[in-house]
Amino acid sequence: MKTTLFEQLSQLTTEAQDSRYRRLDREPLRRVLERINEADLTVPRAVRRCLPQIEAATELVIATWQGGGRLFYAGAGTSGRLGVLDASELPPTFGIDHRRAVGLIAGGRGTLVRSREGVEDSSANGARAVALARVGPKDCLIAIAASRRTPFTLGALAAAHGRSARTIFLVANPRPPAGAVEGADVVIPVVVGPEVVAGSTRMKAGTAQKLVLNMITTAAMVRMGKTYQNWMVDLQATSAKLQERSKRILCLTAGLDYDSATKLLERAGGSVKRALVMAKCGCSARQADRLLKDAGGFVFKAVKAR
Repeated sequence: MKTTLFEQLSQLTTEAQDSRYRRLDREPLRRVLERINEADLTVPRAVRRCLPQIEAATELVIATWQGGGRLFYAGAGTSGRLGVLDASELPPTFGIDHRRAVGLIAGGRGTLVRSREGVEDSSANGARAVALARVGPKDCLIAIAASRRTPFTLGALAAAHGRSARTIFLVANPRPPAGAVEGADVVIPVVVGPEVVAGSTRMKAGTAQKLVLNMITTAAMVRMGKTYQNWMVDLQATSAKLQERSKRILCLTAGLDYDSATKLLERAGGSVKRALVMAKCGCSARQADRLLKDAGGFVFKAVKAR
């Protein structure tokens, strides 16, 4: 017998009511804030329990980027917005081409600023978004769904798998039963439990999704040589703040004064990574590029090789 949507929802921890919050509407403001804060503190522990799955997912992302592929995110509502957010933050922070990190959200970009909840109900639209993006064997898709049953997201996941892409499924409920999810290479079930406001998965579930996405892409960037120590050295200095941050990184890591860092950054074409190797090795920009290439993009290896 086919399970109805009503029955499916009744089985999800993110749809359950936590009895501790039944008097939430009668509590003073400070207590409501304390309740939310106390609940949020449980999220990092739930994420930590999924470290093995998060590591496996990160390895897929690294293999994708190193192999010249693209990373896609697919989701609806808050989940979709978080995917688009993560994709949009990678280019300025780590110098990733914006075409290699792409968010697919149910309803299109308009739903980033105005909710259209009904657009999540079509699995065909999820599959269509994947097809239009020409997801292929070199690529990886992270499907994000707090409930684990969102049709748009499952449609995108199945379609990406069918096109031989690597696939990751990030959920905020226990792992789906065997056979319930088609095509996920790695499932990350971050079980955060019922929300303070029952069913409002923009809260703990959304926080967990943000944490996991941060972990996957940041760790992947670190393992691909996008940092030196814990400084971002492949950032794109596209704003006044990032330009000054670039100079500060050179001052602190290469022992330069402000004027010297400014001039060196100009000679390096704005690349902090290139400038850093130039400073530490006393070489030209061309020599720095060669050292970095031989070191696989890692500054510490390039400097050590010199």
